[in-house]
Amino acid sequence: MASRKPDASSRVKVDGYEVVTYSFGSGSEVLFLLNGGPGLPSLYLREPLLPLLEQGYRIVTYDQLGCGASDRPTDPKLWTMARYVAEVETVRQALGLGPVHLLGHSWGGWLGIDYALTHPASIKTFILSNTCGDMPHLVGELNRLRAALGPETVAMMQHHEADGTIDHPEYQAAVTILNYRHVCRLQHWPEPVSLSLGDWNMGPYGTMQGPNEFLYIGNLKDWNRIPDLHRITRPCLILTGHFDELGPACAMRMKQALPDAELTVFPNSSHMPMYEEPAAYLARVSAFLGQHRG
Repeated sequence: MASRKPDASSRVKVDGYEVVTYSFGSGSEVLFLLNGGPGLPSLYLREPLLPLLEQGYRIVTYDQLGCGASDRPTDPKLWTMARYVAEVETVRQALGLGPVHLLGHSWGGWLGIDYALTHPASIKTFILSNTCGDMPHLVGELNRLRAALGPETVAMMQHHEADGTIDHPEYQAAVTILNYRHVCRLQHWPEPVSLSLGDWNMGPYGTMQGPNEFLYIGNLKDWNRIPDLHRITRPCLILTGHFDELGPACAMRMKQALPDAELTVFPNSSHMPMYEEPAAYLARVSAFLGQHRG
């Protein structure tokens, strides 16, 4: 499947490096996408949202520094939340976007939260897709999901994590099971997902998050913005999957802390409802944006 080519693409200077942007459509209402990762190309997130072009939206995204077609420096000091927040604002201003409808998926949601807190006037609405506002709480949820594998498997995983042998086949097998339960439940992962995952730069990911989706030991491990979410007063839509690794419990913590938030749980999805339940996901995003046009 050939992905749609952007109507415009540019290189934007950030911290002495360049990131590559992608723009589709020409509407005045801009949906600005922040994809997951960190270290993932933007392809997987933009593809399922491109049908919104038919409703007159302009869709803009970019490959964050360190991934995709953007520059890939190797200095771990670059991989911080504050630097990425500044990067998002640099890109928005360079493209002359004005206030945007912001959609952040997974890590893009964490980045979006800090961005919305730092630059509140830059957004019209905020869609928090399959994300959370409290990393220590998420770690507890992930341990609960791991526990469903059984005590022997959990003990095996903890042994390899303590020994630094997480590349062992039995550990990787357990992570694979968790991925197919809680990241994407489709038997065959869609091509945009496979392409993005196949080009994952583990430098930013390992520095900020950890070695896999179920072990958070990076510089974000203590990140918690629940006490600050009351400052995000723009309309918010929270999306999660029933089986999501960042699931309904994480979503409810954000909803209870945000002043103006709606929450939708996709019953047959995990972390990728835009692929697992694409029609429902697109309809929900479209309805929310439609309430806040203009």
